[in-house]
Amino acid sequence: MLAVWAGRVPYTEALRWQRLLVEARTDDAVDDVLLTLTHEPVYTAGRHADLGRNLLGTRPDIPVVEVDRGGDVTYHGPGQLVAYPILRLARARGVRAYVEALEEACVRTLASFGVRARPDRRRTGVWVGGAKLVAIGIRVRQGITSHGLALNVTTDLIDYGGIVPCGIADADVCSLASLGVDTTVEEVRRRLVPHLGDTLGRPLQPATPADLGLTRGAARA
Repeated sequence: MLAVWAGRVPYTEALRWQRLLVEARTDDAVDDVLLTLTHEPVYTAGRHADLGRNLLGTRPDIPVVEVDRGGDVTYHGPGQLVAYPILRLARARGVRAYVEALEEACVRTLASFGVRARPDRRRTGVWVGGAKLVAIGIRVRQGITSHGLALNVTTDLIDYGGIVPCGIADADVCSLASLGVDTTVEEVRRRLVPHLGDTLGRPLQPATPADLGLTRGAARA
């Protein structure tokens, strides 16, 4: 699996990159890819999002992008590590097992910072107490995955105030910073990527966006 760090990339550009990579992976024109990056502030709404209920209208300065992943409305922004695995699922591995592999990689990463986190089988993601620390929303088409996970590192949690995160009104969101962990997106990525390689059963090879032809619309480090 090609492990790519792209820096800060506008969400719509990263969405275009994902579509290109999904097409290439479907045609076996590229190996599995783990794309990691951060975004400018944006709300994204999954296929079944209830925008009337969960988009509160209190942050008109943050754009809303409707996408083809599962899940409801969530937030991406600076200080948040986002990981998009574009990979072909083994026939024996179902979608639930794939999501559990993403969750387990996050749990292991967070444990390395002394944070006891857990998945919740009723609600996707990784939680610390009653607060969500990692959001997960995926799409699988013809056995190829896209979208992925977002882990709050130093995220400004005030930006969640424009939505009901993931449509869950009775839960909070948190970040590593809000939990008292002093770290950076880059350090969290350094620890998370090997765990993802392990839980997904993919050996890792470093690569750059340019290696994959992802050069239009510059990504900023």
